[in-house]
Amino acid sequence: MTATLTSPAPVGCSPEEWSARVELAGTFRLFAMLGWDEMIFNHISFRLPGETPTYLMNPFGLMYEEITASQLIKVDLDGNLVEDSPYAANPAGFLFHGAIHRTVPHAHCVMHTHTTAGSAVACLDEGLSPDNFYAAQLRNSVGYHEFEGITVNEGEIPRMLASLNDKPLLILRNHGLLSHGPSIAHAFYRLWVLDRACQVQLAAQSTGQPLRSVTDAAARSSAQVAADFVAPGRGPERLMFEALLRKVHRHDPGFAS
Repeated sequence: MTATLTSPAPVGCSPEEWSARVELAGTFRLFAMLGWDEMIFNHISFRLPGETPTYLMNPFGLMYEEITASQLIKVDLDGNLVEDSPYAANPAGFLFHGAIHRTVPHAHCVMHTHTTAGSAVACLDEGLSPDNFYAAQLRNSVGYHEFEGITVNEGEIPRMLASLNDKPLLILRNHGLLSHGPSIAHAFYRLWVLDRACQVQLAAQSTGQPLRSVTDAAARSSAQVAADFVAPGRGPERLMFEALLRKVHRHDPGFAS
């Protein structure tokens, strides 16, 4: 957390949890700023430090632009509240998130969006084209999961996890995008690259002209550079993320309360 965004932790909340709350609340405001919000729907969840798995996520019923650090709800792996709150979780909100948190060791943050570009590419039979600057970076990083309806069926979880496999990104067919990572910054950066890839693909396809192919060698090189870029401890994705949080804070500092 940058010094610009720090604020004293309220009574009963550890400094570590408060820092996570402020960062996550800022992320919801960032999603709203980027147009990644979906009214009161969709989700970001983050695992808190500690031996007992607990997670922060958005309270159901609030727009992303009004979520504050103190309003975030704390849930267990099944999405049950572990602290009193006037808010609850979205019934569909933690089903997949909890499953990923439970089974993927480094999935400390999970993000899900219905951006127009991401959802549109999810509706294409061919899915994501590898033939642009952003998509080339995601070589072998994106899985696909077939649409089975609104995500409230527990029986779908094993199939979704099999679709995700070892990938950090998942395109939910006819639905939207999902990202996970060891930190909020990692998950955000990966999702941003995927969404930019979808935007550029749709813009190129709208011309009606054939896409110019990226060579396999160029795609392998791009993917390796991208993997090194977001390797834990390296930091560039964190610098970008913190710069964006500072921008959000300049426009609307109320999330840090």
